[in-house]
Amino acid sequence: MNVKPAKTKAEPAIEVNGLAKRFGDVRAVDNVSFTVATGRITGLLGGNGAGKTTTLAMILGLIEPSDGSITILGHDLARERSRIAARMNFESPYVDMPLRLSVRQNLEIYGRLYGINPPAGRIAVLAEQLDLGTFLDRETGKLSAGQKTRVGLAKALLNEPDVVLLDEPTASLDPDTAHWVRGVLRDYCADNQATILLASHNMNEVEQICHQVLIMKDGRIVDHGAPEQLIRRHGRKTMEEVFLDIVRGTGKLGTPAS
Repeated sequence: MNVKPAKTKAEPAIEVNGLAKRFGDVRAVDNVSFTVATGRITGLLGGNGAGKTTTLAMILGLIEPSDGSITILGHDLARERSRIAARMNFESPYVDMPLRLSVRQNLEIYGRLYGINPPAGRIAVLAEQLDLGTFLDRETGKLSAGQKTRVGLAKALLNEPDVVLLDEPTASLDPDTAHWVRGVLRDYCADNQATILLASHNMNEVEQICHQVLIMKDGRIVDHGAPEQLIRRHGRKTMEEVFLDIVRGTGKLGTPAS
């Protein structure tokens, strides 16, 4: 059984300072700084090519930054990655698990990779919470999009992470399943004092579950705040209208995150 280090509530879960990534002459991320509060759900928004995916990849340690620093749970990612990895997880509907393995086999393998030995107990808990029981022994490649999303969420929560990074967590889901998934994320965050950073193009989703929003454009954070603050600042009725104003360059921007 893993014993988690105590968390300091006042300490941000994620701190990003002067983060940049260059691919040749292209600055995919350009001097980005922000904090993500512990125990909160934060949305990372932006149009295609804004730099969201690259930013998430650097926070995960999959891409090395050209400049800047990332601190997660009080540890510098570049120097102390091994102290952070077991307390994080990630999920994207665009990344498949081995399709010929059953759901149970996939979760068992990931559980062991995460140091959960044996993982059967944790899998049983998640199967009940996420309603996986009817297809636990079905090949993953034979699941519907909604079922795959629930399995992916189970994989992301296997190690009871303190920080969860999600890329489009409800993409391709029907409204009922998407609503259910959002409830799972809210409950997990509240019950575990966990932190969720999610990239999404679903502005209704962002309004419903995000405590804070960071909006990227051309590799930079150009506005931030709680959804209701952004809606009021831009004189709009919804986050979708705010988002369109910013990506089209027709809105008024706030003070970039720091």
